Parts: sequence; C-alpha cells; structure tokens
Amino acid sequence: MKTNPLYAPNSPARFVGLDIGGSKTRGIVWTDGAVTSDVSVGSTNVQNVSPETAAENMATLFAGLDSVGATEVFAGAGGVDTDDDAAALASLITPFVAGAQVSVVHDTRLLLAAAGATAGVAVIAGTGSAAWGVNQEGEQARAGGWGYLLGDEGSGYWLGREAVRYSLRRMDSAEAVDELTAGLLEYCGLAEPGELIAHFHQGTTRRYWAAASPVIFAAAERGHVHALALVNQAARDLAAMAAKVAGQLNLAGPIVLGSGMGSNVPALQLAFTSELAALGFNDVQILQQDPIFGIPLLVAGRG
Repeated sequence: MKTNPLYAPNSPARFVGLDIGGSKTRGIVWTDGAVTSDVSVGSTNVQNVSPETAAENMATLFAGLDSVGATEVFAGAGGVDTDDDAAALASLITPFVAGAQVSVVHDTRLLLAAAGATAGVAVIAGTGSAAWGVNQEGEQARAGGWGYLLGDEGSGYWLGREAVRYSLRRMDSAEAVDELTAGLLEYCGLAEPGELIAHFHQGTTRRYWAAASPVIFAAAERGHVHALALVNQAARDLAAMAAKVAGQLNLAGPIVLGSGMGSNVPALQLAFTSELAALGFNDVQILQQDPIFGIPLLVAGRG
C-alpha cells in the first residue's frame, strides 16, 4: 500500500478524496495513511456534463471505490464559487457515503496543498483555468475561473478555440491551409476549414476542444509562428492571474502551476516561469503529482 507523504496522524482513520475536473473525476480512499482504493471516471461536474451524466458517473465511481467506513469525504472541483455551488455538489456525493461529513472546495486548493504548501498561489491550467491563493494570515484571493463563456484564458479549451478562430480567419482571407489548420482538421476528422464552424457549434464539448491543445503545442514545437504566439499568450494570461493573486495577498511565492497542461507541457511551463520572472516572481514550482494528493494535508488541517 502506498503511504501519502502529506498524511498526518490526526487525520481520520478512513476518508475519501475526490478531484472533480472538467474531463474526469478521480476518487481515492485513504486508510490509516495508505491509499487503499483509487478509481477514475468521467466528469461529475454539472458545469461540464449534464446532471444525469454527473450522477451516473458518480455512481460508477463509488461502485468502484471501497469507501465503506469512511467518515469524511473531501472534494475539490472547478466552478465552486459560492456556498450554493458547494452544497449542490455535496448533495450529489452524500447518497453514496451515508453518515460521512462531506466538504467541497474549489479545486485550486488541492493543487497548492499537493505541493506541500499551506500558503502561496495555485494556478490551474487544464480544461479551464483559475488562480487562487492564501497567505499565512488566512486571507484568500482568486483571479479567473469565470468559465469558458467569460474567460478561462490560458486553458486547454481557450487554446483549442483560438486555433479554430485562427483557421477560420485564414479561410476568410483565402489563405492556404497551413500546418496548424491541417493538424486541427486531422484532429476533428474534417476536410475543409469551413466545416469547423458547424463542428464547433454542434455536438462538441469543452473537453473535446481542450483535448485539441496538443495540436497547438506540436505546431509550436515545430516553429509555427502563430502556435508559438498562442502558447506564449496562454502563459502570459496565466502568469497575470497568478501575479494578481500574489499581489493582493502580499506573497512572493510559492506560485504552483498544475493540472493537465500545467503539469505536463514543458513549453507552457517555461513560458509561464519566464513571464513571472519578468514580473518579479521567482519562486515558481511545477506540480509533480496529481492535485488529489493534497487532500490529506487539507483534511489534517481541519483536525
């Protein structure tokens, strides 16, 4: 059994941690500090999937988790901006863990804790984007996280959408299909740029377009000028969110970048670190483990 290094002796003997993202939900059961059950399913966030799909995925998750005897469930999820948001998600979880205490927080809190920090700024760069921070006095601040219709700059969805917009602008100017557009069309299984319009508006999801981000990163790695510009703009937007939160809380760091793209795309990591250095922030960390492994620290802090 794997023991979590962030586990503390004053934690409950058995508890469940959930990381509810835009693309998937991961659940882990800790028993006496060891991971004893670990299951992943599709998203259970009603901001990303229908309430019916969220409920089905949650049922599948708990059917696979050995959570009997757990006294607490601690969940982090995107889009938890109000007490009502947290209560709605808690009501989806509660039927599967009768008698357990259920706590729901914004998923940026998991990310910071997974870096082993109790103060600092966490930046999510995944399907969506957001920054959250807390200082030693317990003061909190957030930036971004408005959702894909209002913001989510620097996210996987933003990159996918901007690649579509770029391709359509080239089409309107009667320019030939280039490497970035060709990669996007191949990802979508389409023949012509004009087909992107209906494809974007009919039947595709945030997760689908976020999953197109490797097309942009691959083109940037090969030197495509506009793809490089998109990666740099994503890093600039993410760094600006982080700096805004750090400034409000009078924090020099650490600033922790994580989630799907943040933890796995070196080009974005390098550009993000460079942008923050230019703003005077040098204590930047790249999260090396999944955010869910910050939950034991958060649970211990409640004890």
